[in-house]
Amino acid sequence: MRAAPGPGDLIRFAPGFGPCFVVTVDTEEEFDWEKPFERYGHGLSHVPAIARFQTFCENAGVAPVYLVDYPVACDTRLNDVLGPAILHGRAEIGIQLHPWVNPPHDEEVNVRNSFAGNLAPELERAKFATLKRTIEQTFGRVPRCYRAGRYGLGPHTQAMLRDAGVTIDTSVRARFDYSHEGGPDYREHPVHPWWIDRAAGLIELPLTTVYCGVLRHMGNRLYHAASRIPRLRGVLARLGLLERVPLTPEGVDITAALRAIDVALADGLPVLMFSFHSPSLAPGNTPYVRDEAALERLYDWWRAVFAHLHARGVAPAGLADVIAAAQA
Repeated sequence: MRAAPGPGDLIRFAPGFGPCFVVTVDTEEEFDWEKPFERYGHGLSHVPAIARFQTFCENAGVAPVYLVDYPVACDTRLNDVLGPAILHGRAEIGIQLHPWVNPPHDEEVNVRNSFAGNLAPELERAKFATLKRTIEQTFGRVPRCYRAGRYGLGPHTQAMLRDAGVTIDTSVRARFDYSHEGGPDYREHPVHPWWIDRAAGLIELPLTTVYCGVLRHMGNRLYHAASRIPRLRGVLARLGLLERVPLTPEGVDITAALRAIDVALADGLPVLMFSFHSPSLAPGNTPYVRDEAALERLYDWWRAVFAHLHARGVAPAGLADVIAAAQA
């Protein structure tokens, strides 16, 4: 799964399907992003704030996919917040594995082991099984969608997901490279969905990131080469030559996001995958939302994005819709 797929692996969706979009939420504990990883000491104070985002999305006709990790799955308040929405199809639940806070705790906590795919295969499976079982007990639903925390796929993840009956992986952050930390390199991966295992029905829905600017068709090679020269990426972006834009409200202003949506649609991308972290739904938990004003800007970002998508004829889709169109 860490190797880029071939052209024949790209999914050809049923005629008339798309373009559509999916909103995913990395539903996780609060921790200090600037400090080393720790098993304990995290917070869950933002969990009640998820209710506002869920209501906001329901009013927009959007059913978010909440990818839940172990500490949040153990918090019964989340079921109070999301249980009715999941029951009635107004939200979906999935799995997100943060290995450092997920039992069994048999590994050293460090940067390399924060990518679950770097763990011994039996430990990766054991952590995944614990989390999946906890989510099923909390929500009474079998989750069919997975995201590795920190996008940390490994050589044994595919077999693990196949054996667990997972049908969608959304761990690949195309056009990003985490190899300097011991993680995956996704620079060569496409943003178009593909079959991981066609026979098993396992699909990859990569997070959407596009290159914008005059030089965007040289983006992959030029953008990463520019990292060798301090501040060159910023200069290229300010000049309108090249900018890498992921579809997230965290660190991406609305003007850039709308421009990236238009680029993705011009390129014929059938599924736009949005993401952000649930702790950003309450001030003070992430670098992106430090105060109430920043929180309101986050909601304004989503309002503008949903309005733009509607104007462009891009409809929200559930995971079942994507699966059905791929299999057709």
